Amino acid sequence: MSEAIDMPALARRDNKLNNRAMTLMAALVGAVTIAGIVTASMLLGGFGIDADFSARLAEPSWRHWFGTDQLGHDMLARTIHGLNVSLWIGFIAAAISVGIAMLLAIFATTCGRWADALVSLLVDAAMGLPHLVLLILISFALGGGTTAVIIAVAVTHWPRLTRILRAEILQLRHADFIIASRRMGKSWPYIGRHHFLPHLWPQLLVGLVLLFPHAILHEAALTFIGFGLEPSRPAIGVLLADSMRYLMAGKWWLG
Repeated sequence: MSEAIDMPALARRDNKLNNRAMTLMAALVGAVTIAGIVTASMLLGGFGIDADFSARLAEPSWRHWFGTDQLGHDMLARTIHGLNVSLWIGFIAAAISVGIAMLLAIFATTCGRWADALVSLLVDAAMGLPHLVLLILISFALGGGTTAVIIAVAVTHWPRLTRILRAEILQLRHADFIIASRRMGKSWPYIGRHHFLPHLWPQLLVGLVLLFPHAILHEAALTFIGFGLEPSRPAIGVLLADSMRYLMAGKWWLG
């Protein structure tokens, strides 16, 4: 009888271990892939960036696995360079956005009701605007380019994470150690820096992981429609925009 009762518990424990192992394996594969792209881009150097007019629009071959474009760039090397650029832009923009969300959440919950009302107004205003239109306006106003794209993506991806962090901090406000710290005379800014922030690291890490691919997607979208990176830069959006001009002409490898 006891064995029959213990079997479901053992099965659930095995499922949790299997899910955890699969999650760690997926994270390891993702980390190795990202590290491989960054390393390969560094090893390639200028290959795929410098033009080679003697190999213009060459079909895929053993020398050029993905073929070449209209300027003779090796498309495999250019794709790797483009992925590297998009990864760095996505990571920087996502990290800045997470930092903005963290600061606003701590500010809203430690500086009084007026601060909470102000942050709530900012979140509602940012979420009420069309996302892509706001990205285009900010990037266009800043003149385009890498810095403009990073700023545009960073300042438009913090609202949802801010709400999550604010809710987490509001729950922590009623914890015993927070109440004890307040009775000892500690200010809310001190509590936010020394108590709230250490408890937010899991949420911040998850937010960074989720915002990272989202930032890459919007960087590629901005560049594809002409409001992002310079056409001379190897980037995913630039490669997609170039492929649209040559795909209908029979240059299928550029698609």
